[in-house]
Formats: sequence, C-alpha cells, structure tokens
Amino acid sequence: YMRRIPAPHPSSGVGTLTRPRRPLVKLRPHPFDGSILMTRPDRMIAPPTPAGLVNEAFVGLEFGRLAFGWPRLLQLPRGNGERVMVLPGFGADDVSTFALRAYLRAMGYTATGWGLGRNDGDVPRLMDRVATRVRELTDRDQAPLRLVGWSLGGYLAREAARDLPDHVTRVVTLGSPVVGGPKYTAVAGLFRTEPGALDLIEQLVDRRYAVPLVVPVTAIYSKRDGVVAWQACIDERSPAVEHVEVRTTHIGLGFAPEVYEIVARRMAASAGRIHAG
Repeated sequence: YMRRIPAPHPSSGVGTLTRPRRPLVKLRPHPFDGSILMTRPDRMIAPPTPAGLVNEAFVGLEFGRLAFGWPRLLQLPRGNGERVMVLPGFGADDVSTFALRAYLRAMGYTATGWGLGRNDGDVPRLMDRVATRVRELTDRDQAPLRLVGWSLGGYLAREAARDLPDHVTRVVTLGSPVVGGPKYTAVAGLFRTEPGALDLIEQLVDRRYAVPLVVPVTAIYSKRDGVVAWQACIDERSPAVEHVEVRTTHIGLGFAPEVYEIVARRMAASAGRIHAG
C-alpha cells in the first residue's frame, strides 16, 4: 500500500483524508437476509475481534451447503462464453478461487484466474499488473471482461475498473475493504511498520476516489466477517456501487451458495439477459 498510489489532480480538491459526502448509494438486502443497513458517513470502524477469527474455522459448513445447493445454482441464468477474471485475496493464489471459477465455467463463462501468483499485498505493484492483465485479455477477446475479486482481490478489481472503464463491464467484490486499506482488517499489524503508517495508507486509498468509479460494482459483505470489518466494505461515495449483505464468514464468501447466486445473477445482468435484482 505504501509505495505508489496515484495522487489526485491538483484541481480535484482532494488532499488529506476528509469526511465523505452524504451517502449516494442504497444498501440493498439479499433475499436470504432481508435486513437493510444504512451507515453514517462519519461512522467509527474497528478491526474484527479475535472471536471473529475463531468463527472463520467453521468455513467447512459452507462446503456442504454449496454441494447441497449446486443443482439449484445450475438453474440460474447462464453465460455465453463471456470472460470473467477472478482475483484472490491477500496471501492467496488462484487455487483459492478454484471452486468459484469451476461454477462460472459450468454456467457457460470463460472463467480464468488472475495468473499473477500469490497476492502478496503490494497494492501499487499489483494494480499495475492487474491493469496489464486486463488489457491483455480484452485485446485477445476483443471484448470487455467482468471481474470478481475476493477481499484484497476485490479492491484491486474495482480499482482496475476505475482506471480502465472501457475494458470492464461489471465488478463483484467479496468482503473487500474499500475504506482504510488494511487498517480495519485482522492483518493490520503486518502493515504497522512505523508510527502513523496505517493512517497514511488510509489517506492514500482515499485519494483514489478523486477519479469516479463508473463501472457497476456489487459489493458483497457480511457482518460475520472475521477478517475485514464489514463497515470498511461500504462505499458511500460511488453511485455505481450496490451493497448486498449475506450471512457467512470471510473465508466462507468464496464458497457460500448465496454468494454464487449473486455472482451468477450480476454476471448475467451485465450481459443484458436479466435484471440485476
């Protein structure tokens, strides 16, 4: 996060971290949950507690739910060969997204991993590499693609869409921190290399909002997330972002059947086959 995040143009009026404007987006409930959440722009955010990390150990339950729900998931609107690139979270590689990519391929999409090895958290370097990868794939296909990103991979996906709006038609993020960088996550200590480091990263992330995010983004989050504070997944400054709450853990976001359903419906909606609701 620390080395090179583009600063805003001097005329943008964005400098140090400022309080966000009044919320521009409507937070939408998922049918499995039903609750509607509206957050304050001056909300306080705290990293997840150790108890939340303990809950992550129950991710095995999602495998059973996914297997049980697989036949129904295959009945959802299908793709027609459109390319979807899936980006892994911090510390993970393409192996972690195998199940989601297998489902997308079964649904008729050309689903690929990001092909960049392990996500080591070096955001400035990875942003450049992801942008290059997006250009390569769209040049090859002669068509824009869709991005699905888990945790930090979701942040990289939406920032690629911010910089390359003509190359990306839809983004879905899974428990991705869009406020504060790693500051409000369980891995914040790995970035606390010197006093004020996390605050500096938060300001640098904030500056990215100087360039509007115009590509449609679906931000899936969970209040049971034990790795990323769910409040840090809420983007109150980008009208193109919708928020959908599910009930699972952070690791479970990669395997929960309701997440797969949302992904399938948003991918189909981006192709104009169904409404996104």
